[in-house]
Amino acid sequence: MRKLTRKATIYDIARLSGASPSTVSAALGESWRTRRISEATVEAIRRIAAAEGYSTNMQARGLRKARSGLVGMVIPLHDNRFFSSMSQSFEAAARDRGLVPVIASSMREPAEELRIVETLISYAVDYLFIAGATDPDAVTAMCRAANLRHIFVDLPGKGAPSVVSDNAKGAADLTRRLLADRPVTGATPRDRIYLIGGDATDYASAQRIAAFRAVLTEAGLPPLDEQIIACGYAPRSALREIAALCDRLGGLPAGVFVNSVTVLEGVLNHLSRLPLDDLRACVIGCYDYDPFAAYLQFPVHMVRQDAHGLIQEAYRMIDENVLDLVLKMVEPELIAPRTFYDSPFSDRG
Repeated sequence: MRKLTRKATIYDIARLSGASPSTVSAALGESWRTRRISEATVEAIRRIAAAEGYSTNMQARGLRKARSGLVGMVIPLHDNRFFSSMSQSFEAAARDRGLVPVIASSMREPAEELRIVETLISYAVDYLFIAGATDPDAVTAMCRAANLRHIFVDLPGKGAPSVVSDNAKGAADLTRRLLADRPVTGATPRDRIYLIGGDATDYASAQRIAAFRAVLTEAGLPPLDEQIIACGYAPRSALREIAALCDRLGGLPAGVFVNSVTVLEGVLNHLSRLPLDDLRACVIGCYDYDPFAAYLQFPVHMVRQDAHGLIQEAYRMIDENVLDLVLKMVEPELIAPRTFYDSPFSDRG
C-alpha cells in the first residue's frame, strides 16, 4: 500500500479500506458498537488509519474537554442570497455570545462537506451548524465520534436537532396566490400552472412539490406529471426547460411556479426575449426572494425564507442544550410583487 504524501482524511481511509466515510468515522470513534460494525472491520480501518498517520479525531476528542470559543458553520454556497443572509446572521449571533465564527462553503459536494467538518473538528469548534447538508448521516457520524454538538439548518438530519423553513406552507401560499391572480380551468395544456426547478428527491423540493400538487387538487385541478419539471437548480437547465415548455405549448402557460432564485435566473433569461404583453398574461411566482425582482416589468410573487429566524432558532436550541431530535419549522413570508409602474425607474407620470 502506497503511503499518502499529504495528511490523510476520512475519505482517504474510506477509499483504502473500501468502507463508507460514515463507517470509517464511527470506527475511529466510539460509536461503532451502536452502529453494529464488526470488530474485524474496525480493526482493519484503524490499522489503515495508523499506517497513514491519521489522528485528527483522536486529537479533537481530547480537545473537546475544553472550550475553544470557536463555532463553525458549513453552507452550500456563498453567492446565494439566502445562504449569505444566513451566514451573516450566524456570525452576528456568534459574536453576541462571545464566540468566534468560522464559515466555509461545501459547493454542494458531499466529500468537501465532510472534509470541512473534519477540519473544523480538528480545531475543536464548540458547536457546528450545517446548512443544506448533502450527507447528514455521515456528518452526524463524524460529529458523534468527536463528541461535537451539531445542528442542521435548512435541510433536516436524522441524528441531530434540525431547523428548517416550512416549505409546505410557503409553497401552498404561493400556489394559492398564483391561482387567485390568474384563475385557470385546465381545459388546455396552456391553461395550467407549471412548476419548474428543484430536485424531487431532496427534502425541500419534495415538500414544495407535494404542496403544489395538493393545492391544485383542492382547486379541482389535479396536476399532470408533465406540470412538474424538476430540472435541478442550475440556471442553464431552467433556461432549456422553460424554452422547451413554451415550444410545446405554443407560448407561456397561464402560470409558472419557479422553485428557487437560481432557477429564476434561467427562466428570466428566456422571458427577456418575449413580448411584454405575453409576460403580463402569465402569473409568475418564485419560492425564494431577491429584491431586484421588484424592478421587473411584470410582477413576480416571491416567498422569502426567514434566514435570520432559522439561525436564531438554531442558536436557541444550542443555548438551551436541546438534545432531542426535534424538527423545528420556521414560517416563510409571501412577498407581494411591485409592478413596474411602482418602481423608481418608471417614467409614468
